[in-house]
Amino acid sequence: MDAGHKRASNRPIGSPLERIEDLRFLRGRGTFVDDLAPEGLLHAAVLRSSVAHGRIRKIDGAVALTRPGVHAVITAADVVAALGQVPVITMRQELLPEFAGYQQPVIAHDKVRYVGEPLAVVVADSAALAEDALEAIVLDIEELAPVADRAQSRSDHSRLFDASNLVGTLTALKGDADAAFKNAAYVRRERFEVQRFTAVPMESRGFVAEWDDASGHLTVSGTAKVAWHNRRMLAKHMGLAEDAITMIEADVGGGFGVRGEFYPEDFLVPFAARRLNRPVKWIEDRREHLLATNHARDAECELEIACDSDGTIRGLRGHGAVDLGAYIRTNGITAARNIAQVLSGPYRIPDIKIDIALLMTNKTPSGTYRGPGRFEADFFRERLFDLAAKDLGIDRVEFRRRNLVSDAEMPWKMATVMPLDIGTETDNGDYEVTFDRCLDEFGWKKKVALQGRLIDGRYHGIAVGCYLEGGGSGPRENTRLVLEADGAVSVYIGSSAIGQGIETVFAQIAADALDLPMDRIRGVFHGSTTHVKQGYGSYSSRSTVMGGSAILAAAASLKDAIRAAAAKRCGCEAASIALDGDKAIAPGGRSITFAELAVDQLSAEGTYASNKRTYSYGTHAAHVAVDPGTGHVALIDYVAAEDVGRIINPLTLHGQTVGAIVQGLGGALLEELVHDENGQLLNGSLAEYLLPTAGDFPVIRAVALELKPAPHNPLGAKGAGEGGIIPVGGVIANAVANALSSLGVEPRALPLSPPRVWAMIQEARA
Repeated sequence: MDAGHKRASNRPIGSPLERIEDLRFLRGRGTFVDDLAPEGLLHAAVLRSSVAHGRIRKIDGAVALTRPGVHAVITAADVVAALGQVPVITMRQELLPEFAGYQQPVIAHDKVRYVGEPLAVVVADSAALAEDALEAIVLDIEELAPVADRAQSRSDHSRLFDASNLVGTLTALKGDADAAFKNAAYVRRERFEVQRFTAVPMESRGFVAEWDDASGHLTVSGTAKVAWHNRRMLAKHMGLAEDAITMIEADVGGGFGVRGEFYPEDFLVPFAARRLNRPVKWIEDRREHLLATNHARDAECELEIACDSDGTIRGLRGHGAVDLGAYIRTNGITAARNIAQVLSGPYRIPDIKIDIALLMTNKTPSGTYRGPGRFEADFFRERLFDLAAKDLGIDRVEFRRRNLVSDAEMPWKMATVMPLDIGTETDNGDYEVTFDRCLDEFGWKKKVALQGRLIDGRYHGIAVGCYLEGGGSGPRENTRLVLEADGAVSVYIGSSAIGQGIETVFAQIAADALDLPMDRIRGVFHGSTTHVKQGYGSYSSRSTVMGGSAILAAAASLKDAIRAAAAKRCGCEAASIALDGDKAIAPGGRSITFAELAVDQLSAEGTYASNKRTYSYGTHAAHVAVDPGTGHVALIDYVAAEDVGRIINPLTLHGQTVGAIVQGLGGALLEELVHDENGQLLNGSLAEYLLPTAGDFPVIRAVALELKPAPHNPLGAKGAGEGGIIPVGGVIANAVANALSSLGVEPRALPLSPPRVWAMIQEARA
C-alpha cells in the first residue's frame, strides 16, 4: 500500500505495525464466545417461524419438555408470567413517536411477521438435544396474506400492523430543488434498485449467560459493538438495575454493523439462564444467521438531475423507498436517513429534495451494514452521472471534476433530513487531489483506449466514482489508564473490538501520548462493562476518533499524576518534573521509575466528547472485462485513493480499505437474499448465497493520504472503516455499462451477477 509517501515513524503513531491481536488468533489462542464452557452449562435452540405472516393460535411445548435432557421450553406465555408483558426491542437511533408501534417483541406472542421470528426456546443438556426437541413443539398458526415486496407494502392490501405498512417518509432538503428544475437546460430521470443482502461475518452471533441467584447478578458474554446500550435495554426488560448486569466482550469474528445490535436472543438467552439458574449458551448457525440477523440495503430510487448545458449540476430530486422488513429494530432507519442525506456525495449540488419512504414487509428486519445507505446512494448517483455526462457529450471525468466541492468551499453543508431534523456539514477536504491521484495510479489516460473494446471475446470497460464517508459519531467515549506494578500501562476503553484492530491502534496512541515504547503498554481491554463506568462502543467509524481522543485526555491526566507523585517524593513542584520514557526526573537529576511510583496506585480517566462528525473522502476506479456468452464480469484492476486525515497505522488502514472493497464487490457482483412471493428465503445457506472468495478479486490497490487532518479532534483522525465499500456498486456498474456500450446495456439494478448481465445482453441484442 502506498500511504501517500508515508514513512515509517520512530513514533508509534504513523508506524505500519502489525496487529498485536493477530498473534493470539494465529496461534489458536483467541477466546470466542463458543469457547466458553462454564460448569453446569446448558444449551439453547430457538424455534423460528416457518410462516412469513400469520396469527398465532397455539404454541404447546409440553411434549418437547418430556424429551431426554430438556430442561425448559420457553414461550411468550412464560415471559408474560415472569414479567407481566413481552418486552419490545427499542430503537437506538432516529426514534420518532410514530416508529414505536413497529418495534419487535423479544418473542412472538400474537402474530408472526417474518420467516425466522422466534416462537420458543428449548434449553437442554446439549445443542443437539435442544434442536431435536424443537420438532416436538406443537404450533398452530393461521396464515395471513404475506407482504412480500415494496409494491405489496404500498398497496396496504395486507397489513403487518393495524397501522399502514408505510411507516413514514424521510425528506432531505437543501435550497429549492423544484425551482432548480424549472429552467434547467438538461434534465434526466432514472430508476435504480439495490438488492437485499447482509454482512455474513466469519463468526455468527452467540451468547453465554450466567445468573447468580445469591447475588442477583447476571453476566452475559458475547456482547459486542454497543455493550452499555444493550445492558440498559436488558436491565429494563428484566427488571434489574444496570449494575446487576455485566456484559463481557469476547473475541469477535467480524461485525460490519450487523453484529452487536440488540436482537431477541439478547433477551431470551439471559432470561433462560435466570429462569433455570444455570449457565446457558446459544450459538447461531449459518442458516439462522441468514434468516434472523439484520438484512440490509434493499432500496429503490427514482432520481432526477438538472444541469446547465456545460454539465454544472443545479439540482437533484427524487423519490425512493427502503424495505425495512417486518420490524424497525434498533438502527433500522439509519440506512434510509443516509440515502437521503448523502445522495449528493462530495459534489456541489445547491438544491436537493429527496423523499425516502419507509415500508414494512414480511421479511427479516433490516439494519446497518458497513456504509449503510451510502453504498446505495453512491450507486444511484454515480450511475445517473454517467448517463447525464453521456447525454451532454461531456467526458465523465470532467463532469465529475467540474462538480466536486472545492477546498475553498469547506465546510460544505449537506441536506437536512426531516422530520428527524438531522443536518450535517463536511469538516474539510480537497476532493480534487484524491480524484487526480486515483486516476494517475489507475492509468486512466492509457486505459481509456480500452473503453468498450472486444478483446479475446470479452468487452472491456473502465469507470470512476467519488464518495465521502461520515464517521466519528458522538456523543463521547471514555477510557481509563492504569500504571501497573512493573511500570507498564494498561488501557481500558469503552470502544468495542469487532475485528478492526483497536488493540494495536489504541496501544499506538497510548504509547505515543505517554512517550513509551509499545511493549510498555501492557494491554488494551475493551468493550466490557467492567472496564469503564460508561462506554459507547464501536459503530459509524468512531472507534479511533472517539476512543483514541479519549486516550489522549487520559494520558495527559496520567502524566500529571505521575509528576505529582514524583514531586512529592522529591520535594519539588510537579511542573518541574520531566518525564523521560518510564522515568520521572527531578530538577537535581534524581530519577524515579514508573515502577517505583506504581505503589501509589496511579490511574487516570479520560473522556472525549464531540458531535462534530469527520468526513473521509476519496475516489475509486475499476477496469472490468465482460464475457457476453456467460455474463461473467471479471475484475482486471481496481484502485482506491482516499484521504482519511491523520493515519494512525497504515497497515491496519490498508486491511480496512481492501476488506471493505471486497465486501463492496460482493454486493455489486454476487450477493443477494432472494425471497419468493410467500416471503420464504430461497437461498438460506452458503451453498446458494454467493460470497467473494480469496481468488475472486486479486488486483486491488489502495492509496491512503493524510492531507487534511480532522479539525475537530486532537488526533486529527477521521473514520475510515467504511469508505472502501461505499463507491464500489456505482463504479462497477458504470464499468460494466461502458464495457457493453456498443450493445446499449445500461445496468439499473444490482447485483450484476452472470445471469443478470447475460439477460441484459440478450435483451439488448433482441
